[in-house]
Amino acid sequence: MRVRLASNSPRRYEMLMPLFSGLHQEGVPGVDETPPSGTVDHQVLEICKRKAAGIANPNHDLVVVADTMLADPDDHSLSLGKPRDRHHAALMLHRLSGRHHQVWTATGVHFNGEWRFWCEHAVVAIEPLTESQLEDLLTSDSWKGKAGGYDLAGPMGEYASLVDGESSTVLGIAGEAMALLTSLADLS
Repeated sequence: MRVRLASNSPRRYEMLMPLFSGLHQEGVPGVDETPPSGTVDHQVLEICKRKAAGIANPNHDLVVVADTMLADPDDHSLSLGKPRDRHHAALMLHRLSGRHHQVWTATGVHFNGEWRFWCEHAVVAIEPLTESQLEDLLTSDSWKGKAGGYDLAGPMGEYASLVDGESSTVLGIAGEAMALLTSLADLS
C-alpha cells in the first residue's frame, strides 16, 4: 500500500512508519496555517482541511494530513500553536508549567477516493517546572516545530503526563484516525 504522510512532522512519521512499509513523507507547501476565528477545535480542523485541499491529486492508496494545537489553559477559545523562537517557547512553557491543558489534533485520511476527518482532544498535566528544567527544555531545542513548545515523547515526557484521551492525539494523530490507520495497516 502506497501511503503519503502529507506532513513534515518527524513524530507523525515515527508513528506511521512501523505500520506502513510504503510510507512516503511530503508536506503540503503553501498552506495558510493562520488560525481562523472560533474555538480551538474549529481552528485545528479548518487548518487540517486546508492541508487536505492543498493536495491537488492524492495519487497514493492512502493520504494522511493533520494539525495540532493547544488550548490556552486560561481561555479554551485561544490556541497556542508552534513557538516562533526560543523566547516565545519559554513564554509558552512557563504558561503551561504546573497546569493542565487540552491538546487538539485534527486528522484527515484520504482512502477509497474520499476524505474522512477527526478532531479530538486530550488533557495533559505538566508539573511545575524549575528554572533549570525550563532551561534544559529550551536548550534541547525539542520545542522547535511543536505545538505548545514541547514534545510529550521527548524531554518533556519527564515532566508531563497524559490525564485523559489518547497519547497519539497529543503526538499529532487523532486517536480514532490512528485506530483506522492501524486497522488499514493490518489489511495491507
